[in-house]
Order: sequence, then structure tokens, then C-alpha cells
Amino acid sequence: MVAGIFILGILAQFLARRLQIPSVLFLIFIGVALGGEGLGLVTYDLFGKGLSVIVGLSVALIVFDGAFQLRRERLREAPTVTLRLVTLGAVVTLAGTAAAVYLLLDVPLSIALLVGALLVATGPTVITPILEVVRVREHVASVLEAEGIINDVTAAIASIVIYETMVISDAGTAASLVAFAERLGFGLLAGGITAGVVYFVLTRDLIPGDAPQVARFFFLSGAIGAFALAEAVAAEAGIAAAASAGILLGNLELPHEETMETFGRDLTLIMLSFIFIALAALIDIDAMLALGVWGIALVLVVVLVIRPVVIAGATAGVERFTIPERIFLGLVGPRGIVPASVATLFAIELAAEGDAAMADVLTGAVFLVIFFTVVLEAGLARQIAQALSVSPMKTLLIGGGHISRALAERLEKRGEYVIIVEANEQAASQLREDGFTVLVGDGTEPDLLRKAGIEGAKQVIAVTENDNDNLLICQLARSKFGIEDVFARVNESSNMEAFDTLDVTAIDVAMAAAFVIDNEIERPAITHWMNVLGEGHDIQEVKITADDLVGRSIRELNKQIPGGCIVVVIARDDTTFVPSADDTLKVGDRLTFAGDEQAVQDAVKRFHPHD
Repeated sequence: MVAGIFILGILAQFLARRLQIPSVLFLIFIGVALGGEGLGLVTYDLFGKGLSVIVGLSVALIVFDGAFQLRRERLREAPTVTLRLVTLGAVVTLAGTAAAVYLLLDVPLSIALLVGALLVATGPTVITPILEVVRVREHVASVLEAEGIINDVTAAIASIVIYETMVISDAGTAASLVAFAERLGFGLLAGGITAGVVYFVLTRDLIPGDAPQVARFFFLSGAIGAFALAEAVAAEAGIAAAASAGILLGNLELPHEETMETFGRDLTLIMLSFIFIALAALIDIDAMLALGVWGIALVLVVVLVIRPVVIAGATAGVERFTIPERIFLGLVGPRGIVPASVATLFAIELAAEGDAAMADVLTGAVFLVIFFTVVLEAGLARQIAQALSVSPMKTLLIGGGHISRALAERLEKRGEYVIIVEANEQAASQLREDGFTVLVGDGTEPDLLRKAGIEGAKQVIAVTENDNDNLLICQLARSKFGIEDVFARVNESSNMEAFDTLDVTAIDVAMAAAFVIDNEIERPAITHWMNVLGEGHDIQEVKITADDLVGRSIRELNKQIPGGCIVVVIARDDTTFVPSADDTLKVGDRLTFAGDEQAVQDAVKRFHPHD
């Protein structure tokens, strides 16, 4: 049976990749089909008392790997929003969910708080599969990842503390806070000790010939060791230990880091496949149905009230997050393995103590929220992202100089997903501090370009100060990766011919500067208007692809264009002209809108929503 679960889990991962649907959707349905509500092949008796060990080690590995991927630069993408989400956001989620459970399900406050604590967790077990198939900008992805890792720890510790101090005893709030701090402290200490040991061994190169294999072994040992060390002191401190060890090791200079990353990702997918199916098989459908309409009301409150309120508070005043991105974060917060596993173990203990009714309410409420959020939010995450237009294709800027910075600012103001590749670590660090997404490395290396996401890029722009580098980047983008829209900065006019042979759009820096100065002399008003683009004005070009626009006149089009925006130029085949009111549109025409920034953006979305 265990072998069968592994095989089905791997097949689910393959199917998810093929269909571009988060794998957790398939895993939960496979589990339900195998469980007591389906074929009855997977039950509590299959695992016996080993269930808690299997779940604990699996979660430790998954959390450790997710934390290992959580680099400092990722956390810097949106530090304010992340901090708000894992502090005040976690408290609001716990309190709001507990209040909803208490009022809607008529249970003791201790059980309501327990459910609230469990449902704080989103977790890498559901976020990672979503981000594998849904492309979002780096700051959005980093918030989801960091929230999942840190809130998994918060939920696990808070739930065990509430269970021990409020459900099975009456120790009071003060004792609960002390117990929470102790477990968190033990976890952080165990994680730090484990990370130190692993770092010492890996940096000493004790077995030179087998160094990559040793690195993989100690990656696995670090996850299990941190978890076991903390669990030996305090229950549920292990997740905090695994998370802290992963974050520490991920942000240290380690040999064979890429090998460990690949190993960790593969291991996570295997463990995720197994444990999600196993826990989904234990879902008690009858317990969920017994909650009736009040259970559905609870789900709606958690999904449509509490989550959006938390996201609104966390992103308030942070301009980098667009309104569609805030809506996406508010609609995508599925719960995962931590609440499922811990709730299952608590329910077993409550039932053993004769409180089967509360055990059913606990598992019913937690699994109902998990089931609905996984099916709806994870299952429809890609469609939600597409509907909100938060899945832009990447624009790669190779080179992080002043030209790249200025261009990145303009592109990001238009909602583009920009990644800057910069070789100089100090320059890259400064760009990150200024809010840009940066990858450090040589932009002429194919492997680095692949890591930056060039294979799915919308356009590549080479803007280094070295023409030979820019030429090589353009060759790679064109011939190796098949990018159609390639642009290059040309520093020496004599090199223009070499770029022209590649059929890329090359910009002669000297000629561009001369053109700008000439505009200042001959047409200063329009030049000044252009120079403040992004500060109230904008010009954008879109391609006509919609059949309902073909054959329509500019006069008809003007009635639908927002006020403060006009069509200034039409490009058709090899000609460009200023349209008259009676000119009609043809397939492939490129329209240039000019006017107020918001009006231009509205026009672009209205007439070419996927541009």
C-alpha cells in the first residue's frame, strides 16, 4: 500500500506538470479515493502509532527544504509585507478564525482557539506546487513562500501549546505564552546547533572524492537532526528547528549548494506526494458534512473575509504591490499538511479520552477549510492569476548600470516583471535595496540566463558597458533560446553593423543622446512632456489581435478610449502614419496610445488585455 501511494504520488506530480495544475489538487483527490470514504484501502490502522513519526519527519524535510530556498535576497523582496504577515497577520488570522469557529459552531473557546491556531498555516506543501505552475513577480512569490515557512512554525507551536494548556488542562494565558516562547526558543537553538555542525562538516571537505554525495547526505541529516533534537526536548519544536536550520544553511556560503538544492527539491516532491495522499485518505467526510451550513459559513469567513483583510493590512502603503497582486494574495492562501497532520493527531487523542464529539468538530472544521482552499484556491490559482493579469512574462535586463536602472523603473511602473542580471555583487546589493529583483552572475553564461528564466522571457535587453558582452548575450538569446524581442545597447557606433546582422534592435548610445539633445532644441515642450513619463503621462503601443476591433474606425474607437488618452500613431506592415477619424483597423496593426498614465493603461488593458 505504501509503495502504491508513492507511485500514485509521483504520477500525480507528472500529470500536474503536464496540465500545469498544482499537484496538491490531484494528491488530495487520490487520497480521498483511497481512504475510508472511498476504497477503504488507507486507514489509521495502516500506519498505527507510526503515523505521527511519518508525518513529523516528512513535514520537517519539506519545511527544511523550503527554508533552505529562502535566501536573504528573497526576503528582501518585500520585507515589510512579510513581517506584517507573520506577526500581526498571524495574530489576526488566529483570532478571527477562532471567533468565527466559536460563534458559528458553538464549541468551547479552547477548541475554537485550537482550530484558529491550526489554520494560521499555509505552508510550503501547498505554496510550492502553486508557484511551480503559476508565474508571479518575485516580491509576490517571496511573500507567499516566507509566509508559508514561518507561519507553519507558528501554527505548529501555537496549536500544541493551546492543546496542552487550554484543551487538556486549564493553565491560563500566561502559561500558554511561556510555553510558546520555550518551544520556539528550543526550536531555534536546535536549528542553530544543527546548522553549525552541518556547516563545519561541509566546509572541511572531509571526504574530497565524494564531496557532492556527502553534501546531499548532510542536507538530509540537517533536516532530520534538527527536527529530532528539538522534539526530544519539546513536542512540535521540531518544525521550528527544521525551519531555522534551513534558513541558516541556505544563507551561508556552502560548497555544492546547487547539488543540495536539486536533491532537496526532489526529496520534497516525493515526501509531499506521499504524506498529502496519506493524510487526505484520513479525511472524515461525515465530520465535515455534519457541520452543515455553518461549516460552509466558516469557510467563507476564512477565505473571503479574514484572508483579504490580513493581506490588505499587510500590503497597505507598499506601492510595489499592484491592486491585482493584492487581490491574488487575498484569494490564494490554501492550508496544507501542518494543520491536517496536527489536527489528525489531536483528534485521535481527544477520541481516546472519550471526547469524540469535539474530535469530530476539530477535524471537520480544519479539513473542511483545507479541502475547499486546496480545491478552489490551489486548483484555480493559475486561472485566478491569469484573470487578474498577475502572471507577466519576464523581461531580462543584462547589466545593472544607470541605463538599466532607469529602464527597469519605467518597465515596472507599467507592470512588467523585470529581472536584472548584474555581475558585480556590490552593485546588485544596491539594486536590491532599491527594490529591484536581481540575479548575481555573468549574463553571458547560458546556465545563468536559464536560471534567470530566459526560456520563458518576453524580451531580453543587453545593456552592459561592453559591446562584446552585449553581442554575445544577443546571440545566445536569439540562437540558443529563441527569443524574438531582443534589444541591445551599443556603446561604440562602429559596432552597429555587427548587431544588425543578428536582427536585433540595437540602440546607438551616441545617436540616442544626440537625438534627445536635438529634441530639447527643436521641440522642448513635447520633450519635457516625454521626460516625465511615469509621473502622470505615458505612451504605450499594442497590437490589434481581437476580431471585434478589425474593421472599426478610429472615430468608433475613440468612443471607447478613456478620457485623457488618444491614438497618435498606427504602424501597419512597414509604414507608420497618424490616423484620421475614418481610418479603419486591420489585423496586426500596432496602435500607439498617448496621454495620462492611468488612461493609457486602461486603454491598453481594454484593447489588448494580455499584452
